[in-house]
Amino acid sequence: MRSNITVIGEARASRGKNEARRTRRRAMIPAVVYGAGKAPVPVAISPKELTQILHSKTGHNTIFDLHIGGQEQTPVMIVDRQVDPLNGRLLHADLKRIDLTKRIRVSVPVVTQGEARGIKLQGGLLETITREVEIECVPDEIPEHFAMDVSELMIGQGRRASDIPMIGSMKLVSAPESVIAHVVALKVEAQAATEAAPAEPVAAAGAAEPEVIKKGKKEEEGEQEAKQEGKGKKK
Repeated sequence: MRSNITVIGEARASRGKNEARRTRRRAMIPAVVYGAGKAPVPVAISPKELTQILHSKTGHNTIFDLHIGGQEQTPVMIVDRQVDPLNGRLLHADLKRIDLTKRIRVSVPVVTQGEARGIKLQGGLLETITREVEIECVPDEIPEHFAMDVSELMIGQGRRASDIPMIGSMKLVSAPESVIAHVVALKVEAQAATEAAPAEPVAAAGAAEPEVIKKGKKEEEGEQEAKQEGKGKKK
């Protein structure tokens, strides 16, 4: 989404770890501006201003003007960044020049609205599967977010990416069948239903034992009769 924010950047003469350290000591961070068929430009920029943009409602989809003293002023977006894993501070940023007349691909957050009927009437649970979708549109039509009404959903019903209305130049890039949110039965209830189901009858394994015993007795009786017959022959 286009904003009226302007950020001042300073061109950097060199790159490398030493240059990056010197830049950060001045409360700036190294960044690179590229795209729109122009050569990449290394710059030093305020991490505070970029952080404010990232924490705004439009976040990383914010299009703002970057003014590089003596070189150029161009609309850009934050397309990549490096963050300190310990304190969360920005360490580096990649900024892409934006041609406001051409379509671009962006990821837009999806928020659900309303309380599903399946929660109130059936004791179900609304489960969110996808929190953003990818679309293609001209820069000035990038939405802040998509709102999806889930108030009519019952257990087993859901909303998919294809249910999101595309307006203007918007075109859905994400798979249309991607589930955004659906209402499911609580696992506790499903488990209780399984436990309440009648147990299947166990195979009558015990009935086979008398047959084995009887069979063993017959074999013993046959052996004894054979021994007796053998004794009679010897006599």
